[in-house]
Amino acid sequence: MTIDEFKKEFGIIGRTKEIRDLIDISMQVAKSDISILIYGESGVGKEIFARAIHGFSNRAERPLVSVNCGAIPEGILESELFGHKKGSFTGAVESRKGYFEIADGGTLFLDEIAEMPLTTQVKLLRAIETREFMKIGSETVTKVDVRFVTATNKDLQREVDAKRFREDLYFRLKAVTLTIPPLRKRPGDIEEFVRYFISNYCGENKIVQPKITNEALDFLREYNWPGNVRELRNAVETAVALNRDGALDVSSFKSLIRNEETEFTSRNLPVFLKKSSEEADRELLYRALFELKKDILELKDLITERHREVYMPSQQQTSEVVSLDEAQREAIKNALEYSKGNKRIAAEMLNISERTLYRKIKEYEL
Repeated sequence: MTIDEFKKEFGIIGRTKEIRDLIDISMQVAKSDISILIYGESGVGKEIFARAIHGFSNRAERPLVSVNCGAIPEGILESELFGHKKGSFTGAVESRKGYFEIADGGTLFLDEIAEMPLTTQVKLLRAIETREFMKIGSETVTKVDVRFVTATNKDLQREVDAKRFREDLYFRLKAVTLTIPPLRKRPGDIEEFVRYFISNYCGENKIVQPKITNEALDFLREYNWPGNVRELRNAVETAVALNRDGALDVSSFKSLIRNEETEFTSRNLPVFLKKSSEEADRELLYRALFELKKDILELKDLITERHREVYMPSQQQTSEVVSLDEAQREAIKNALEYSKGNKRIAAEMLNISERTLYRKIKEYEL
């Protein structure tokens, strides 16, 4: 099977070298039972690759069981994974198989593995190494033949260093690591995604496919896509659902893209790919506060300067004193008139950021 045939068979979208290299590696390791760790930000399609690996493996006829470790409460995760015997705890009204047993002969995909509690990690490591486990409340060992694929959006090495993830389990899981790049790192794949989502959505809903302009595609390529493929799909499907004239242009997507994220992108704030999502959020928050402080200082300087240069009254002009708000409003109004509405030029004239200018225009209803 070729890479293109693999893509078509398992619904993988992307023509960039990074994706083709990932497909090539996936095809090589799929036939073995080696453990695979898939790393990537939320929304990049980690489960798509897990399904493709299973589908191309010798276990394809057996079940693929997907488990989101972050979505199961800690108190019942062990029971969900390994099962329990009737009466083993309050509420255990009947015996139940766990995901390990259900996946016997097939593949167990553990998504968001970094969210698994340390106590469960110990039992998971033993189950992976020995291919056997004990159900809660059982006195006998259950043997299984399971292939393990795991995924995370966190840097597991950092989690190990922070004592939140077991080092021995980490090394056991990462025999082969696939790193799926975020969408912003492969804008060459965006057009293929967009056309696929349009075709798929229109086919499912039995509606005529709208055409998309080259300008709209360029607009989508330039956006940062913090939500990755998932966010792109939502934007495209919403744009198609709201479309009435059979054409998708830039205006079809502008209102669907988060303004605050676009603002971060326009300021070239870095994205911290090797940090956890919490650390990256904290970094962006610090930088947002720094930008806000700059805006406040710029606004303060603007008010002081305009008040001093234009509205400082002489002894004979005390009756002409106006408020600072009115002084600021008038200065912004004059700058907009002089620049013929070009807000970038107006902001430069006023020596403030465009974001501050937009906020003050809204405040003063200009």
